[in-house]
Amino acid sequence: MRVVIQKVSQAAVHIQQNNHAAIGQGMLIFLGIEEADTIEDIKWLCSKIVKLRIFDDENGVMNLSVNDIQGDVLLISQFTLHASTKKGNRPSYIRAAKPETAVPLYEKFEASLSQQLGGAVKSGVFGAMMQVSLVNDGPVTIIIDSKNKE
Repeated sequence: MRVVIQKVSQAAVHIQQNNHAAIGQGMLIFLGIEEADTIEDIKWLCSKIVKLRIFDDENGVMNLSVNDIQGDVLLISQFTLHASTKKGNRPSYIRAAKPETAVPLYEKFEASLSQQLGGAVKSGVFGAMMQVSLVNDGPVTIIIDSKNKE
C-alpha cells in the first residue's frame, strides 16, 4: 500500500463536472493498493498518517499532526501509484490490485483513517475519472509505502 500525502491549504475533487468533495487546510492523500496488501498495511499506514508531523507550530517548525491542527483530509484512490516503468515507455499496472480486492481495502482504509482521526474523511469515488485540484502548502509532499517499514 502506497500513499502520496500532500499538505494543502485547500483541495477538491470533481467528478463529471460536479464538485464532489472539498477541504481546507489539511492533507490530500492519494492511495494506491496492490494485491499483496492486507489489513495490517492499513493499520500501520493509517497510524503513520495520523501521527505525521508536517504542520507548523507557533515557531514555524513542522511539529504538528493533522489532528493537532484539526485539519481536513481528502482521500483519493490512485492505482497508478503502483506503475512499473522498467520495460518500455508504457507503464504496467500489474501490481495494482484488481477492484474486487482494492475496493474493500479502500473502504477499510477510509474507515480506519476516519476512526483514528476522530472525524469524517472526505473522498473521491473509487474507479471514477476524477479531476483533483490542490494548493500544495510548503510545498510538502511525502511518500510512504507500507512495504518499506524499515
